[in-house]
Amino acid sequence: MPTKAERRVPLPAGLIPLLSQKELETYYGVSDWTLLQWIDKGLPVEPFGGRGRRFDLNKVRAWMAEQSEELAATG
Repeated sequence: MPTKAERRVPLPAGLIPLLSQKELETYYGVSDWTLLQWIDKGLPVEPFGGRGRRFDLNKVRAWMAEQSEELAATG
């Protein structure tokens, strides 16, 4: 019987899974408080039927790029 690691299959091209709040915190190395502040400022959150929030990493990256551009323009 194959092991769990052997049963893994790559995601279809173009399919990117949504990240949980903890995964996004880990990705950016920030606290939950910081992430909640970003959400208040407009960080895109994806509709999700389960518990918690989910984030599309491509949309988050685009939002982060916009924020850094705005900071550069005002600073």
